[in-house]
Amino acid sequence: MKRCDGRLLKTISPFFKIIPYIMTRRSDAQIFARQLVVTDKIDAYLKERREQQQENATTLSYLHLFIAIYVRVIAERPQLNRFVMNNQIYARNGIYISMAVKRLLQDDGEETTVKFAFKGHENIFDIAEIINQTIANSRKTEESNAVDKLAEMIMSLPVFIKKFLMGVLKSLDNFNLLPKSIIEISPFHTSLFFTYLKSIKLDYIYHHLYDFGTTGIFVALGKVKKMPVVENDKVVIRNCCEIGYTIDERICDGFYLANSLKLVRKYLENPSLLENRLEEIPEDIK
Repeated sequence: MKRCDGRLLKTISPFFKIIPYIMTRRSDAQIFARQLVVTDKIDAYLKERREQQQENATTLSYLHLFIAIYVRVIAERPQLNRFVMNNQIYARNGIYISMAVKRLLQDDGEETTVKFAFKGHENIFDIAEIINQTIANSRKTEESNAVDKLAEMIMSLPVFIKKFLMGVLKSLDNFNLLPKSIIEISPFHTSLFFTYLKSIKLDYIYHHLYDFGTTGIFVALGKVKKMPVVENDKVVIRNCCEIGYTIDERICDGFYLANSLKLVRKYLENPSLLENRLEEIPEDIK
């Protein structure tokens, strides 16, 4: 049966097809990578955009910049947007990025999740508007979003029913029968899950992948701090942030992933490239 959120890849090599049968769970197949970013060029770019900002224009931040980078890289590198379900590899329809947000920045502040939907053509200003509007809607403390309402409904049931219901949802997902309405609101059915630890002044981490849903990439952006780096064979102190990646290795090979991280580096070093819309989006194989 076809899925509403992706299409089955039929022409990939037999070696790639057999890997999900060897590593059946996403948590079995997770690999980790760390990326160190000197933030001088990022800070200079964001400062320049603030100085050029017109009245009522969106002020760009690290959050906007990094999500714009990952949307662009996923659009240009479609294998990153694959997922594994029931031991088969799918190409995802659309680009989605999920993240958790606090409605109030307090220890007891309620946490919710948001999922941003993108086409891949967007420039950084388009992406900033989508992010700001989605987060603003989710932070309205008097309202619950669709994810909160679904969780509240499930958690109001007796324990044995909760366990049974979650088992049913996982089975339906496994056999491509999970309703589209649930997949569309689920933060676990997404291209990439983003953890913005910089906003709460925490260091990067390697976050586990969820076995429920389809998330194949988890990105955790840590705080900016002074670190020693080597430049021209000399050790200097620079403002840096670190990024922790956790990736389902079944979605692409190591060479493809390495080149994708190089593309991330390219946009980090020249963020103004993100101001142009992406006219043509490469397609994954059939």
